[in-house]
Amino acid sequence: MVKSSNTKVTLTLSATWFRGIATYGKVMVGDQAFEFYNERNLNDYVQIPWAEITCVVADVHFHGRYIPRFEIRTRKNGTFIFSTRDNKKTLRAIRNYVPSNNLRQALGLWQKLKRRLKS
Repeated sequence: MVKSSNTKVTLTLSATWFRGIATYGKVMVGDQAFEFYNERNLNDYVQIPWAEITCVVADVHFHGRYIPRFEIRTRKNGTFIFSTRDNKKTLRAIRNYVPSNNLRQALGLWQKLKRRLKS
């Protein structure tokens, strides 16, 4: 089993990690890192320290009533896309460890179209 890097766990929820194919497991938000682990395959996990995270981007629909997924961008390892049972609760727990100016809302459909037309 993989040793957790967290000493204190704030939140644990069922989650999906989107990386080509969906991987199901648990997300753990703690004092040292954001962790995803698969209960069936112990070698299928990711640990992202808070210092490694550059920003967290959330897809927001219906004026914040529905958040289907969020993306964690890191300095060296690229992006990770997750969805949990309660994404709002997860993002609120992440907000305690990531500065608020690094939490962002994804562009909407009209914003994307405007950018494409301008360029």
